[in-house]
Amino acid sequence: MIIGLDHIAIAVKDLDLAAPAYEALLGRAPDWREEAAGARHAWFQLSNMALDLIQPDGPGESGDRVRARLAAGGEGLWGLAFTVDDLDETRRVLGRRGAPTRPPADLLSTDAWRLAFLEPEASHGVPIALAERAGTPRIPAAFDEDCVHALDHVVINTPNPDRALALYGARLGLDFRLDRSNADWGSRLLFFRAGAAVVEIGASLKAPVSDDPDRLSGLAWRVANPLAAHGRLAAAGFDVSEVRKGRKPGTSVFTVRSGVAGAPSLILSAAPGTPET
Repeated sequence: MIIGLDHIAIAVKDLDLAAPAYEALLGRAPDWREEAAGARHAWFQLSNMALDLIQPDGPGESGDRVRARLAAGGEGLWGLAFTVDDLDETRRVLGRRGAPTRPPADLLSTDAWRLAFLEPEASHGVPIALAERAGTPRIPAAFDEDCVHALDHVVINTPNPDRALALYGARLGLDFRLDRSNADWGSRLLFFRAGAAVVEIGASLKAPVSDDPDRLSGLAWRVANPLAAHGRLAAAGFDVSEVRKGRKPGTSVFTVRSGVAGAPSLILSAAPGTPET
């Protein structure tokens, strides 16, 4: 079944503009680039997952999917891919749990891997893929203390928290860690552990429950030295908030308000699996 978060896909119109922006944000160059199935990719490998920037580029299944996403929602956070240890068995179990998948595709990059996508009606608006890899996992390059080294959490907004619980907890089998409602925040937060990263589901306490789609809404990145990271990003021209205390004692956090298309970002120092929002 699912053993972690493999990567997050971001749809972009121009990879030659988007990749340098993410290189500046993360403080590291792409680990590899690829052109396949009508799409161009820039892949940033971090310690607990990867970021895949994808631009349509000619005919092909991948290119068609990115073009459809850009036409429907513009640039930005697109979908999640979870690592599985046995793709065929995971597909079988998810089918029995009411989350069917499309037939897997065999893809080749630096490693050989296979992907299968949940049927759209099963994932409630957030494209979800299952990734099975063959061979040795990529090892990320060394990082400086002012550079992003890992994802802390990815944020999904939902109008229906019980539906999200059924999908991410009961069907996908992610490790359900916390269910917290706070009237001061006006929200209910659900935390699921996926390997060394967290999927955070947020729902408004003020809006009625509905069957509207879920949406990816932000990423929170870990750094070793938030003050140094703040200085580096400010010097690079990013619009950043002041560094402030996180909700967890001893942590610091700041917001990146602009600089990368469609992917609101939070930078924080926090222990793994302890999201700051």
